[in-house]
Amino acid sequence: MNESSPIRTDTARAYQPGEAPARDGRSRRRFRPIRWLVILVLLAGAGAIGQRWYEARTDKAGEPAAAHKSGGRGGRHGGADMAQAVGVAGVTAGDMPVVLQGLGTVTPLATVTVKSQISGYLTQVKFREGQAVKAGDELAQIDSRPYEALLAQYQGQLARDQALLQNAKLDLQRYQTLNRQDSISKQNVDTQAALVKQNEGTVAADQALVDQQKLNIAYTHITAPVDGRVGLRQVDQGNYISAASTAIVVVTQLHPISVIFALPEDDVARVMRRVRAGAKLVVRAYDRGDAHEIAVGQLDTVDNQIDTTTGTVKLRALFDNGDEELFPNQFVNAKLTVDTVRGATLVPNSGLLQGTPGTYVYLMDGDKKVTVRPIKTGETDGTNTVVVSGLNPGDRVVTDGTDRLKDGAEVRITEGAQAAAGTGGVTGADEKPGAKPASGTDAAADPGHPAAPEGGRRHGRRQQP
Repeated sequence: MNESSPIRTDTARAYQPGEAPARDGRSRRRFRPIRWLVILVLLAGAGAIGQRWYEARTDKAGEPAAAHKSGGRGGRHGGADMAQAVGVAGVTAGDMPVVLQGLGTVTPLATVTVKSQISGYLTQVKFREGQAVKAGDELAQIDSRPYEALLAQYQGQLARDQALLQNAKLDLQRYQTLNRQDSISKQNVDTQAALVKQNEGTVAADQALVDQQKLNIAYTHITAPVDGRVGLRQVDQGNYISAASTAIVVVTQLHPISVIFALPEDDVARVMRRVRAGAKLVVRAYDRGDAHEIAVGQLDTVDNQIDTTTGTVKLRALFDNGDEELFPNQFVNAKLTVDTVRGATLVPNSGLLQGTPGTYVYLMDGDKKVTVRPIKTGETDGTNTVVVSGLNPGDRVVTDGTDRLKDGAEVRITEGAQAAAGTGGVTGADEKPGAKPASGTDAAADPGHPAAPEGGRRHGRRQQP
């Protein structure tokens, strides 16, 4: 073989000691993907380490805010507890009226639709719409001339029949005299006496016709039947009025006026006991929103049966209504005061909660801690509730910020709440006038205190008789 062949020369070439064999192009192509894969793995590891470091810094920065927001329970890494801001109110002693409330309607004692009792043309309208009238005041007038003509006719018949009666009576007297002298038969006397009776009946009938026409003439003057206020005119002057069918105006009595309202049948016995005892029960009428007191009156009567469809009984209260604040058919909320609890222990309704212990409050234990106190309640007026047992006058209860409390929790009283507690008011850390109290939610009980739920549900108790 030719030693100068390039093939032989490449394959037969011997390497010197320490000399690295030459790399071909295929080895270099395999090395490049492995190098890039190692670089990508290193970058991914660096990114993961950076993400862990960033999350650690974020958790440390948000820990105080989370601990404050959660009411001192600690953040993700177990931060220290913070005291919950609360509002408090004092438990007081006072009188609690027992009030029964029902929906009512203002009902006039008399509402009269004025109609004519005779037919004829309406010649005059003598009232002004909305005018206050007295019983007997003339409201309208109907043409009376046809009735006056009939009256004259009946009066003529009456005069004629009266003359015939007088003549028959004179003849009867003569017949009676002749009969005593035996100059006339008894039959003639009896016949004449019957004729007198007949003429008396005719005269009586004529007199009735005359009286009827006089009454019709009086009916041409239409008057107000009751004291009250007239409404809108329903017929105009010049129209023909039909007897007992054409309405002229409506007169409504406003002084006094009544309110008819309903109470549950369970309250009837309590009301009747007070009525039989002769008590004058006060009834207050409030507007539709139950915020403004309209008038004060007295209970007048109780219906004699219970409505089986609604389970309620109707009551009527009378109001003087001198200022006409009550308007017929107006919707009102009627509140009947049946009794008064004297010297009762009163707690604000905003402090009452419902939970595992039943009705309970968060009672201040000093100035920095609260304890759960189950109580028994009685009457309520919508703002305060009578406490039968569990609290004493002078105690302080939490009225705002109870959502995250539990038995033995640390709290802090805001300045506004503390000042209000000294006056027995109901307030909170951020409470605004007229705002509804914050309500809590039922939560799981603390393992150390199974009877004291964390948070609670506001006590929304209906007024009990």
